[in-house]
Amino acid sequence: MRPYVVTDGRAHPSRNTFDLVTLVMAYGDRPLTGLSPEKRRLMELCMGGALSVAEVASHLRLPVSVTKVLLSDLVDSGHITTRSPIPSAQLPEAQLLQEVLDGLRARL
Repeated sequence: MRPYVVTDGRAHPSRNTFDLVTLVMAYGDRPLTGLSPEKRRLMELCMGGALSVAEVASHLRLPVSVTKVLLSDLVDSGHITTRSPIPSAQLPEAQLLQEVLDGLRARL
């Protein structure tokens, strides 16, 4: 099936907040009636837990750009929610670690 058929001819999502690592979670209490087969499959995939946009696109075997259009539709209808991944913590500076190490050595 051609991608523009899946997106009803749209090439861009209604929101540009999706990155490849954006996590997608589905609300299990939303009715699936009226959703296209691709959107239903997307909902089924995300009901088991959070998946990234790249993972959803891979499971659906659709381009990421098409998947983003589907995701934006489902966010707009309240079927899914998304969030950015938790950023990795910054490492402490080497000087601080050396001072802690020196303080511990001084006590022992």
